[in-house]
Amino acid sequence: MTESGRRDDRRLERAILELLERRAPTATICPSDAARAVYTGDGDGWRALMEPARRAAGRLVEAGEVEITQGGRVVEPAKARGPIRIRRVR
Repeated sequence: MTESGRRDDRRLERAILELLERRAPTATICPSDAARAVYTGDGDGWRALMEPARRAAGRLVEAGEVEITQGGRVVEPAKARGPIRIRRVR
């Protein structure tokens, strides 16, 4: 992985945690929230950060920081297909 890729990964992880910190304890965020927070350009270039944002959420799950849900149920990052939400560990 390139240095800029690692930097984006760290920025996405921080963005996820910061976004959750600013919300109610039971609130969730979408990976797109983190992608938009990190993306510095104009337009919809943040979409290219969606998969990296999902991977960042997966790393935070492994670290015990967050949970990934679908339909309100906790799911394993590797098994999640389609839209996901990210929340603090309960």
